[in-house]
Amino acid sequence: MRYVRARAFAGFVLFAAAFGLTANAQENRFFRIGTGGTAGTYFPIGGLIAHSISAPPGSRACDDGGACGVENLVAVAMATDGSISNLHDVQSGRLDAALTQTDVAFWGYSGTGMFSGKPASPDLRAIAYLYPEAVHVVVRKDSGIRSIPDLKGKRVSLDETGSGTVADARLILGAFDLSEKDVQAEYLKPPAAGEKLAAGELDAFFFVGGTPVEAIQELARTTPIDLVPISGATAEQRLTRYSFFSWDAIPAGTYPGIDSRLTTISVGAVLVTHAGQSEDLIYGITKALWNGNTRKLLDEGHAKGKLIRPENALKGLAIPLHPGAERFYREAGLLPQAP
Repeated sequence: MRYVRARAFAGFVLFAAAFGLTANAQENRFFRIGTGGTAGTYFPIGGLIAHSISAPPGSRACDDGGACGVENLVAVAMATDGSISNLHDVQSGRLDAALTQTDVAFWGYSGTGMFSGKPASPDLRAIAYLYPEAVHVVVRKDSGIRSIPDLKGKRVSLDETGSGTVADARLILGAFDLSEKDVQAEYLKPPAAGEKLAAGELDAFFFVGGTPVEAIQELARTTPIDLVPISGATAEQRLTRYSFFSWDAIPAGTYPGIDSRLTTISVGAVLVTHAGQSEDLIYGITKALWNGNTRKLLDEGHAKGKLIRPENALKGLAIPLHPGAERFYREAGLLPQAP
């Protein structure tokens, strides 16, 4: 995590210098958004959000087609280890906001599930639901692995410790009566897992992310891969009891060489912040996120950006809204007016 934070901070310094922001530091409010690894979906989506809510001095005005962000706000997307570490860093104040999975947000807020016996994060607050994240189980096409039970005894990466993928991978294995002890577990981010899979040093890896995932696309261009479905009576019986899982599908052609539609499950990606953040600031950020100019940025910036829509903003939220976000949604008619 230290390396990732150092790399992100270096990028932040270069960003500030490039826009001449360091000289006007007192006029600007810097806003750090935690994302995930640079090869996943959180990082590019976080960058789009950071751009849409920023309005540093000298930037093009909203009415002239510029971002309709918060005046003098400079937001930056920071690469991190993922959902779990993001929650800790928002709670501690090392991040101002972050992307995380809806299930991880609920567990962290309530101190339940994977956070049982650990400090809860009661100050977490939601800004918006963003888009669904599909569970990917990636294997080589010649692996012979066609189902989750086939992973028994195989070399399997569950993703890096601190990510939401690890938590979901454990639940999925458990639904098929497997545990980490039943596989040769490794804990790698998708680029490293992809390299080992291509080299024949790994049999499978899990990753939860909005499709298409860049690291999986790149792997598929050089190595014949397949995706393992999560389906059948066992999955329906044991996984649907978790309210944060939804049935989903990865369309044919999403990844090179995979020409069939794949059934899987998904969780939601949500933008969270700290209860102590200013109500006016979060109101302005929420308003900027759903501005018409941001719509164009999201639609053109990433495939998942098209799914980030105001009508879904309150979908499946399992933690309280920040008062600033709540005020915006009431004004926008997405929540009833307070009595």
